[in-house]
Amino acid sequence: MNVDRLRRWVSDKERFQSLEGYVAFARAFCDFRAEQGFQAELVARNNPSYRFLQYKSEADYQLTRPINSDLFYTPDDLDSAVPLFREALEMVRDSEQHTDVHRESLNRAIYTFQQSIGASLDALPASRSNTARKVNGDLFERLIGLTIESCGVDCRSGVLTIPVKDSEDNELFGMKYQHDLMVEVEGELRAIGSVKTSSKDRLDKVFIDKFLYNRLTGVATPHFAIFLHDVQRAGREPNYRTSNTFLPGHFKGYTVKLNALDGVYYCDLLPQMETDPLLAAHIDRIDKFYIDDLPRFIEQAPDNDADVRGDRPVEATDWHLDT
Repeated sequence: MNVDRLRRWVSDKERFQSLEGYVAFARAFCDFRAEQGFQAELVARNNPSYRFLQYKSEADYQLTRPINSDLFYTPDDLDSAVPLFREALEMVRDSEQHTDVHRESLNRAIYTFQQSIGASLDALPASRSNTARKVNGDLFERLIGLTIESCGVDCRSGVLTIPVKDSEDNELFGMKYQHDLMVEVEGELRAIGSVKTSSKDRLDKVFIDKFLYNRLTGVATPHFAIFLHDVQRAGREPNYRTSNTFLPGHFKGYTVKLNALDGVYYCDLLPQMETDPLLAAHIDRIDKFYIDDLPRFIEQAPDNDADVRGDRPVEATDWHLDT
């Protein structure tokens, strides 16, 4: 594996049509790292858990985004975790009890898959940074969709048409909304999700979408948000550090004064999300979405008349990996 092949692979979204595609790429990236494919690994000055990987001259010595070494798998650990990750998704489908090990595999595998993609996109030229951001976001959205499908639950991204009715329940017209993720059961909408790599510049919309949708329909459809992390690189050489992009004041204000979301999930939680009582009550690790809340959304969500249209992820159930 070399940098050029890594860049070509990660830029081709057609190679990420299944969970096997994500696993294969993560393995290739982890092997590239283990084989000294990077010139150096720099430790964040303010948090030693985070590393910045520096490419060699072939990628103009560019630095990757911060990688949380407490979450990111080594090659051997990834090989051991993939079967557990697969089991965890199948256990959701079969309503079986999960262990802490299964929960950890969900958090760390999803983080490793997506950060392998993000760090590889960091090797692209600066002139392609907008393309890199788009690819990274699209592939994360697809990854989450594929994992949900592997739990035996239908989902799609696309347009939701909301019927607006008068006081006598006559439909006046339809309003269309674009959503990252719509969870369905037998064609009936059960939950609406926002899937982003970071909450930066996106937090407001998630809360407002729930408020408008539920007000227009008169139905309390669950709305949730899934974020990979809220950490970015800051500082200059040799004093690289991390900073966070989360806006706690906005989150608290919308939660208390507008409407709380039905679930907010991260792979890489910030410390304040665990120590602040209000944040801790509303933000969880991503394993809670799959194991606890996704089944609850499906079972308890009220019926509504929304018309769901969009693309489903490539079929991900019964996936097989060469482990």
